[in-house]
Amino acid sequence: MGYSESQIEGRNAVLEAFRSGKTVDRLYILDGCNDGPVLSIRREAKKSGAFIKYVEKERLDQLSQTGKHQGVIATVAAYEYADPEALWEAAEKSGEPPFFFLLDGIEDPHNLGAIIRTACQAGAHGVVIPKNRAVGLTAAVARTSAGALNYLPVARVTNISQTIEEWKKRGMWFACADMNGTEMYDCDLKGSIGLVIGSEGEGVSRLVKEKCDYRVSIPMKGQLDSLNASVAAGVLAYEIVRQRRGK
Repeated sequence: MGYSESQIEGRNAVLEAFRSGKTVDRLYILDGCNDGPVLSIRREAKKSGAFIKYVEKERLDQLSQTGKHQGVIATVAAYEYADPEALWEAAEKSGEPPFFFLLDGIEDPHNLGAIIRTACQAGAHGVVIPKNRAVGLTAAVARTSAGALNYLPVARVTNISQTIEEWKKRGMWFACADMNGTEMYDCDLKGSIGLVIGSEGEGVSRLVKEKCDYRVSIPMKGQLDSLNASVAAGVLAYEIVRQRRGK
């Protein structure tokens, strides 16, 4: 069966992708399909932690690039994910307080790629994304990041809230983008900081927001109520840069 840089179609091809160790972000399976090969694929997906989504045939036909999906399509990471500890190692190597981006449910690949590019240019030491309900490191993300994935570690975790709790024990503070929060100019964003950016439509989820130390807003003068997720990430990131430089 055929495949592209970031998509694999067909039962044998998808099963072989899992068994060869490829990083499968998301697996689409025809709803109600439970024959032997599909059950084998599901077992491999669960072992690797891939997100499984059951869909109708019409959806698979829309996603298919070959027309021969056989009821199974896998989205494969274009880049390898880093271990979360690699972010801390990057911060230690830089000699600076850790500065991480944590992304809560970004689903648009262009937004994710743009945020990764901004994080790299703002001097962040890494990006964290969730395994489920979010886009992974697809080819479109890699293209939009304009090479930033070659320089910045991106880790994928099961639970953003749990990661925040664990990293607080290591002295990190977390600030989430929230249109009802305190203006960014009035927040202390220096030191060891994690910037949390929410999804395009819903923003930061309630559970993640409750774990954050600061809820930070961007001053708005126009008639719209919010900014694009990647633009908001850039504005907040460079306020952190400004404060870290003591300006």
